Amino acid sequence: MPGISVKKQARASILIPDQKKKEKTMNFNLTEDQIMIRDTARQFAEEELLPGVIDRDEQEKFPREQIRKMGELGFMGMMVPEEWGGAGLDAVSYVLAMTEISKVDASAAVVMSVNNSLVCWGLNEFGTPEQKEKYLKPLASGKKLGAFALSEPNAGSDASNQATTAVRDGDFWVINGAKNWITNGENADLYLVFASTDKVNKSHGISCFIVDRSTPGFAVLKKEKKLGIRGSDTCSLGFTDMRVSHSDMLGNEGDGFRVAMQSLDGGRIGIASQALGIAKGALERALNYSKERKQFGQEISNFQAIQWKLAEMAMETDAAELLIMKAASMKDEHRKYSRESAMCKLFASKTAVKVALEAIQVHGGYGYVKEYHVERMLRDAKITEIYEGTSEVQHIVIARDLIKNGY
Repeated sequence: MPGISVKKQARASILIPDQKKKEKTMNFNLTEDQIMIRDTARQFAEEELLPGVIDRDEQEKFPREQIRKMGELGFMGMMVPEEWGGAGLDAVSYVLAMTEISKVDASAAVVMSVNNSLVCWGLNEFGTPEQKEKYLKPLASGKKLGAFALSEPNAGSDASNQATTAVRDGDFWVINGAKNWITNGENADLYLVFASTDKVNKSHGISCFIVDRSTPGFAVLKKEKKLGIRGSDTCSLGFTDMRVSHSDMLGNEGDGFRVAMQSLDGGRIGIASQALGIAKGALERALNYSKERKQFGQEISNFQAIQWKLAEMAMETDAAELLIMKAASMKDEHRKYSRESAMCKLFASKTAVKVALEAIQVHGGYGYVKEYHVERMLRDAKITEIYEGTSEVQHIVIARDLIKNGY
């Protein structure tokens, strides 16, 4: 690994609209810093993640040492300002790094995504200076790991239906309830926990709390056995009379649903980047294999049936990348990007599944065995259509925005 860190300020220049023609003119050039970040992530993935990725998947082993090294390189708090321990980079740089990590190991990528997009972003956006000093700095620098505890057994797509409750008791809140599908649930040090503080006001009565895993009453429950991203942990959490200081409420009372929804807008760019990386990784392996595998006396890349598959895979992967970069650049410009993040997540996740499936077909029987990686990529791809908002929910988000604001 080169002795470089991504902890340097980079200005986004990809897909930056001209100020006079905001929705027409685009610049597709990467800055030197962005290229450096992409190349550093690519080399790290090849040298540090690839060697053990099949075993980690098979054994459901969390990539603890690799995540630690990602933190040292600045990949765990990429968009957090340097004053709070982050790399101070833009969303485009984050997309580039996420994509390269995901090409090799989607499990490590989702750990990175949750820490960056959901936990660090929420603390940076809504936290007090004291909370940032205490919690954001160690998370952004990679010294600690975060988790985002929103989903419940009956609150998945309907995130406003929170059964977990928080009741005020002097300077503390007493939290009772359970969460499930929590990425990093077993290995995180800090959790953003959402709970109802006012049932009458429904979504406006949800608040967010910063919880240390050592808090009495906190428990990690069942660890799920999954189809894909098996190197990351997905767990249920339980809270029994867990007392959390009022000073550890993130934002104001009742702000929780807004914290969650705004965090998920950015989180969808991260998951779209994960899906893009899976698609790119599968396409690269299919392309390379097609130029090595011979049938009927020639490389199978000479066959029109294979060429058509490769062409479709490349076209849809590039289209997904353009949608993601558009959403990321809009985020960097502080423009509203909810529709764009939903679009890129919806399209990229669909593309990842399709491209990985076709990569298996190009490999033939070899695609069905672990050694060639593409069967794992297909298993990893499927979850991108489900978590951080299902494809069905993304359709709703896009349509509602269209109806409200026009095309």
